[in-house]
This record gives sequence, C-alpha cells and structure tokens, in this order.
Amino acid sequence: MDQKTDLGVRRNRIAAVLKSSASQAFVITALPNIRYLSGFTGSNAALLLTTDRALLFTDPRYQTQAPQESDCEVKIAKGSLSTEVAKWLKRLRVKTIGFEQNRIGFEEYTHLKDSADRSARLKPLAGVVESLRMVKSSAEIATIRASVQLNSAALEQAFRHFRRTMTEVDFAAEIEYRMRRLGADGTAFQTIVASGARSALPHAHPTDRPIQGNQLLLVDMGAAVAGYASDMTRTHSVGKLDARTRRMYRAVLESQLAAIDAVKPGVSCATVDRTARQVLSGYGLDKLFTHSTGHGLGLEIHEMPRVGRKESTKLQAGMVITIEPGVYKEGIGGIRIEDTVVVTDRGYDVLTPTGKELIVL
Repeated sequence: MDQKTDLGVRRNRIAAVLKSSASQAFVITALPNIRYLSGFTGSNAALLLTTDRALLFTDPRYQTQAPQESDCEVKIAKGSLSTEVAKWLKRLRVKTIGFEQNRIGFEEYTHLKDSADRSARLKPLAGVVESLRMVKSSAEIATIRASVQLNSAALEQAFRHFRRTMTEVDFAAEIEYRMRRLGADGTAFQTIVASGARSALPHAHPTDRPIQGNQLLLVDMGAAVAGYASDMTRTHSVGKLDARTRRMYRAVLESQLAAIDAVKPGVSCATVDRTARQVLSGYGLDKLFTHSTGHGLGLEIHEMPRVGRKESTKLQAGMVITIEPGVYKEGIGGIRIEDTVVVTDRGYDVLTPTGKELIVL
C-alpha cells in the first residue's frame, strides 16, 4: 500500500467516526494528527474533513510544499487559519462541527466558535485520531524500526568517543551529533544524560557536571526518522559499583524482561505494568519505581496507550510501546532500562538491538 492510499484509508476511518457521532465535519489542528491524515509536514496547518472532502489549510510559506506532500485540497490562507476554516465551514453549510477536545487551545476554540455560522454547533471529539494511531501499519513499524536502529547506532558511536571527565552536556551533544550524522531528522526529545546521584532524577537535564568514576551513568535518548520516534534508556557503570547498586541493576533488568515477556495481544496494559512491579517487589524496590512502565510512541514520543497501573487498554498487534521500569534512590542514583517493543500476532518483537548487560566504562 503506497502512502496516498494509506492516507485515504485513514481519512475514511475518520469519515466513519463522523457519521457515528452525527458530526458533519471535523476540524483537526494538532500537527502530528494532520501529518498522519494528510502527509503534510509543515509547522502551521489545519485540516477540515467532511464525509467526502479533505481540505488542508496552511500559509504562503508552504504553497509549494503542501501540494507536493499531500493529496488533500490545499487552501493557502493569507490570514488566520481559523478564519479561513470558518469561511469554508459556512460555504459547505456545516451545522455540526467536531473539534479535537484534547488538542485545541482556548483562544483557537473561541476564534473558531466566533467565526463559524451562528447556527452551527461545535462538538468536542476526544482522542479520535490518536485512537487510530495506536495501531501502526507495516510501513509505520518499518520506519520506527529504522529509527530505533539509528538510535542504537548513535549510542554505540558516541561511546567510542566517551572519556571520563566529559560533562553530561558534552556527552549528550556527542550523542545528538552522531544521530544527525547517521541521518536522523533530529532528536525525538531532549537527550537525558545523568551521572552519579543525578541519575535518580527520572527526567534529568544534562549539566556541565563532569562524569566521574565509580558512579552510574544513565542515558535516555530517542531519534526522529521520517517523523517517527524511537526511545531507549541504558544505564552503565563508570568504574566499580558496590554490591547494593549491582543488585538494583539486576532487579531492574529482571523486571524489564518479565514485563516484555507479558506483552501479547489481549493483555491489558495494567497487567504488563503489574508484572514489572511484582519483580521489583520481590527485591523490596517497588516503592522506588515512581513512573509508569511504558508508553506508546510513533509520530510523537508519548502516544496512546499508556502502560500504567490503571490502564485497561488491551494490547493489539501493531501497537508499538516502550517497556522501561526503573528504580531511583535519592543520594545514590537511578537505574532504568528501556526498549521499544512492537506487539505481534503471537506476542512481541523487541526492536532495540542494544544489549542490556551492565557495561563498565
């Protein structure tokens, strides 16, 4: 299936949702959702879908790019996109307008409401496109796999240039440089490099702190390739670690492997999360695990489904998720191990090729 056919299939699914929700049109403003449905990659756009038309609105900067990337009817707006969308809603005599409840800002909503026909009714639709995006096509999975492989290659190359006394910022920059050299669009999120006690901060920002010996070094990184994200975390030892810290590493690795092994179609996300926590509980470390076990990824680094305690969503073949348990001890450090995993018809496929043994640098 080529991209334009794929885009058409996706829009047809949205058209079916419109019919079932008694909406005549759907205004989409979230850029990842616009890209998913139209193919357009620009930084300013709105998409208007009816049951039989797809209109892509953007500004004059993209008057050449938009028709090249998208098979939708392209409308170049010289002013506000919301105003132009409202004009077309009136022209098409749309009376019930769906909008992205979880994506639109208040100012944008107010503008759309004030500009639309007074007799028109705005109807909030939550997570419509995101629900479709949960299950990836074979082409999307292939792109994510390429992103994951590039991500792992970048870390391998960066470690060839690693030396003690490098700062966290220096090493993060080395990783991101290697990503770009390998062909990434850029990073999927800000690279995390945290050493020593700072590794106990799950979302630590790299600092100018030198990476010293006999400490943990946590690296959480993701590349973007053709718009699709990858995500991986590895924790290494810079020199020797004490027995307590090595035991923590063993616990996290066992937790991660058990959670991955629980992945298969029909299993709830909560079950996968619970499996990870049960292993850590056996080590007395479950209270040091302070976040969810994973999340979906694709055009965004965090997508549905969330792999957490109360998430009843059942896994389906084609979903791509992360599995990333971790333990964090203030004053000591943190350990997290994360892979990108695709749910298959029979179970799972771990896309991340990087090994998970404790490496001493």
